[in-house]
Amino acid sequence: MGYLNNVTGYRDDLLQNRSVVKRNWAVIEPDGCVKNTIPGFENCDITILGSPKLGGSFADYLITIHEGGKNTQGWGRAGEELFLYIFNGTVKVSDGADEQTVTDGGYIYVPEGKRIFFENVGEGDARGFMYKRLYEPLEGHEAHTVIGNINDVEWVDYEGMSDVRVKDFLPSATNLGFDMNMHILSFKPGSCHGYIETHFQEHGAYIYSGEGMYVLEDQWLPVKKGDYLYMGAYCPQAAYGIGRDEEFAYIYSKDCNRDVTL
Repeated sequence: MGYLNNVTGYRDDLLQNRSVVKRNWAVIEPDGCVKNTIPGFENCDITILGSPKLGGSFADYLITIHEGGKNTQGWGRAGEELFLYIFNGTVKVSDGADEQTVTDGGYIYVPEGKRIFFENVGEGDARGFMYKRLYEPLEGHEAHTVIGNINDVEWVDYEGMSDVRVKDFLPSATNLGFDMNMHILSFKPGSCHGYIETHFQEHGAYIYSGEGMYVLEDQWLPVKKGDYLYMGAYCPQAAYGIGRDEEFAYIYSKDCNRDVTL
């Protein structure tokens, strides 16, 4: 199985961990996360982060695709929509028909009925983030494959604040065929949300840069690069950036464009 941080054996200090798991939210630090074996992933290290067992309606993963690593049988099952984001590396991605090579910041989304195929075609490891959930169909609308690079997307001021910025991966704002979106939210040191949010949507968030303070329900918690956050429906939530050198930034998912199912 192995561990994400590749640390095994005796510790030189107390056994301790910043991870907190509650009924409707969680903060999971990388120390203690394990590597999982998933059929079809060749020469890859995968860590399952968010899942229905944690409380969400989706699953999030971290993946390291070692040199030559691949999935040629296709990732995904019937009814699932899928997303793969590449932090760094050179990876050939495909939905079974459209094939492209993406580099740092590249991503692929495929709708229900398709799978993601990939292969690391660069030198060294490629690191990525994966997401899946069951698609909610809407009569008269459908999603489609999207392959792009987030570095080609312009930053937008978040709710009128110039020191908090956001990028969207998918055209969910204008296309009701999409029932979710992926975003990047970035805070300059000292900036914060305009209010504490409490909403129906769920989030899974992976912090890839900087440090911050996050409030989840009634607890303020320090978080940093490498941490994963799960935020369930109606969990009060907000953040502000701290630190000196890096912006506090994370990639996160959000369900959207659908009515409540009773």
